[in-house]
Amino acid sequence: MQPLQKSYLALSDISKSFVGIPVLRNVNFDVRSGEVHALLGENGAGKSTLIKIMSGLFTPDSGIISVETKETRFTSTADAMRRGITTVYQELLLFPELSVAENILLGHSPRHAWGGIDWRGVHARARDLLDQLDSTDLDVSIKVRELSVAQRQRVEIAKALSYNARVLIMDEPTASLAQGDVRRLMSIVKNLRSRGVGIIYVSHRMPEIFALADRVTVLRDGQIIGTEPAHAVNEARLVTMMVGRPIETVFPKSEPIFGETTLEVHNLSSGSLVKDVSFSLRRGEILGVAGLVGSGRTELAHALFGLAPATAGTIDLKGTRVTIRTPSQARDLGIAYVPEDRGLQGLIKSMSVRENLSMAAFERNSKGIFIRFSYEKKRARNLIRRFNIKAKAGPNQPVGRLSGGNQQKVVLAKWLETNPEVLILDEPTRGIDVGAKAEIHRMIDELAKKGMSIILISSELPEVLGMSDRVLIMNNGRCTAIIDRENATPERIGAAMTVSQKAEAA
Repeated sequence: MQPLQKSYLALSDISKSFVGIPVLRNVNFDVRSGEVHALLGENGAGKSTLIKIMSGLFTPDSGIISVETKETRFTSTADAMRRGITTVYQELLLFPELSVAENILLGHSPRHAWGGIDWRGVHARARDLLDQLDSTDLDVSIKVRELSVAQRQRVEIAKALSYNARVLIMDEPTASLAQGDVRRLMSIVKNLRSRGVGIIYVSHRMPEIFALADRVTVLRDGQIIGTEPAHAVNEARLVTMMVGRPIETVFPKSEPIFGETTLEVHNLSSGSLVKDVSFSLRRGEILGVAGLVGSGRTELAHALFGLAPATAGTIDLKGTRVTIRTPSQARDLGIAYVPEDRGLQGLIKSMSVRENLSMAAFERNSKGIFIRFSYEKKRARNLIRRFNIKAKAGPNQPVGRLSGGNQQKVVLAKWLETNPEVLILDEPTRGIDVGAKAEIHRMIDELAKKGMSIILISSELPEVLGMSDRVLIMNNGRCTAIIDRENATPERIGAAMTVSQKAEAA
């Protein structure tokens, strides 16, 4: 067992308010050298404000910040970085038109004696930092715009290390990563910990917390609820600490009552991404779709919704053969699609909650070419109440200023305004906190109870197992199994995900 390290960064009785509204109240938090300290809490709990105080972006109203037991006060983010505190935000702060090396050493590049930039030194230093992150695959001379999200994140971490980071704050680092990239990032975190770097790790993903964290602190309503050794708590305990009430089940699945068949798909193909897929869907049924990244899950949804029209096969809706070439056709036929990336595909973030909510059912809120603004606003207020959307400024609040969970509710509410027969949900709880996740699950269950047919695509196997009546498994563009709820186990689903086999119904 490693000896207990002293705190490198410690916060004592930190409080912060904005326009008189308390956001943090008497917060005590610390991170030690060579540990991963997970910071958990629902959206709105105060995590972002606490991160910004630790990184020097915000100044606390009261309380003490100590670095290596010495009381200090950060005057800026640059000041915090000089003291070894660096942050990798969820929205990566890189310049796409600059090279990897230029981004890593921007503002503190090696220089010649006469003052010019030592470009050979820049490239050598950048190369060394990336090698420390097991990133020999990254060319330091290429522009950042040519990199994947996962590669850009490693550049951001190398940039943080270039300031001789003693504490690295990571804000939702895996939110946009595929599973393979998540594993690589977790390996990097473990490597940094072994070298004595203290990691403050903010994430909604419980498996990552238990795989990485030495300690866990839960923040709720701006106050610390508790700090525990990670090995001493379980997911149920952390969820209760975060939401302030026990959640008997994260997946509130009711006993289904199935009606007639709503959707029948026969030998559906879409280019090379969806190959000969067949399945049926009944009223009141939740059909889970599982598969590894690149298996064809999302592409199947796109084919059904007309985003990437089918190139072969048939689709029957309530016994009638249909052809779906565009999303508007799918909508008019009673199919709605909540996309995987709500930020890019589901919302226009610069527009208001009201405008986003009315987008899919625009005709209902207009008369001819004129928008009925009073009616649109009334409908928006009703949907905000119905879906418990927390928009402090009401219908006119820019949707980009909502938390991730509330943004997802807006996307869901927007499409339910079209009164669909079939609802396709692609990663409906990705990147949202456990409280919002439980709310979304309850909504899905209620919709199924009312007779809606639901296709639930998720990369989280517990979600698929917990919410589905049957599970369709995709592998390399094909359906390799359809398994009833009572027979669906992680082992059976995992085997169908990874081993080629003929589609079967069990």
